[in-house]
Amino acid sequence: MAKNYESEITQFLKEYKREHPDTEQRQREGRARLWDRQLDSELLENYRAAKVPQAPYVYQTK
Repeated sequence: MAKNYESEITQFLKEYKREHPDTEQRQREGRARLWDRQLDSELLENYRAAKVPQAPYVYQTK
């Protein structure tokens, strides 16, 4: 395999980023909106305390 080989996917991504230079910035903004958040530990603890245990046979009626 040649050292300068690039797969079609790599070529596509490079061309896409060249045509859409704001792609990486939009990816960072999307990640920050969905994943990079500070969790409220008190709220999280309340959610855990309010959790109801699930019955072993969910679809069985008594």
